[in-house]
Amino acid sequence: MTDLEPYFLPLDGAGGERFFATFSTTGPWFADAQHVGPPTALLVRALERCDARPGTLLSRVTVEVLGPVPAGEVAVTAAVERPGRAIALLAAEMTAGGRAVLRARAWRLAEGDTAAVAVGEEPAMPGREHGVERNERPPGWLPGFMDTLDWLFVHNWFGDVGPGSAWARQKVQLVAGETPSPLQRLAVVADSGNGVASPLDIRHWLFVNTEITLHLHRAPAGEWMGVDAHTVVGPTGLGTVSGLLFDEHGHVGRSAQGLVVRPR
Repeated sequence: MTDLEPYFLPLDGAGGERFFATFSTTGPWFADAQHVGPPTALLVRALERCDARPGTLLSRVTVEVLGPVPAGEVAVTAAVERPGRAIALLAAEMTAGGRAVLRARAWRLAEGDTAAVAVGEEPAMPGREHGVERNERPPGWLPGFMDTLDWLFVHNWFGDVGPGSAWARQKVQLVAGETPSPLQRLAVVADSGNGVASPLDIRHWLFVNTEITLHLHRAPAGEWMGVDAHTVVGPTGLGTVSGLLFDEHGHVGRSAQGLVVRPR
């Protein structure tokens, strides 16, 4: 395999709005469409840079998937919808070919000191030393995005039906020439929850998410991110994915995805 490119190449310089989504963003469902993980992280990057304020955290990010996200040229914009020093609501949008393909909203909250009363975190996920390295793709899973991460599976694998948990680390930059932030790294991995907890055989079924929401109770750190996910498929073509999100220091938040489930 040739060397993988960064997910996005800036077309207007580091501060610009236009990017080229490379082959690294595509699959595993369709060869010409992006996995939603990288574009979600690009929206997070825009939100982090929007009227940036030290001592704050994007505590909740929701990304709505308005349709297939094509590879190639995309544009990203972000703005403050509800300003505030302690509580602010931000919005971001990705467009491609003259149409919106993703829309995001995020609550940005000021951090404080609650270390003395912190409570309720889930137990840490078993560490990377308990994971099994498996970087091959299951039958029917297309190349591209799947090959851009180092995968360590703690429970189950992409081809195994049922709940799963895995550690993952990007092998490529989100934007060429930049080191991705921990939150950007977490966004890339979190959208793989429905893959880590595959409910059905991808060769015969589509189970793609219509959105993803991240709720964080602290800022993530480091390069390795973990997801422990569980998928439910209902009787009428709908499904849900619930995920616990981790870095190597422990529990950082939760993710949720709604699924549309259809025969291929």
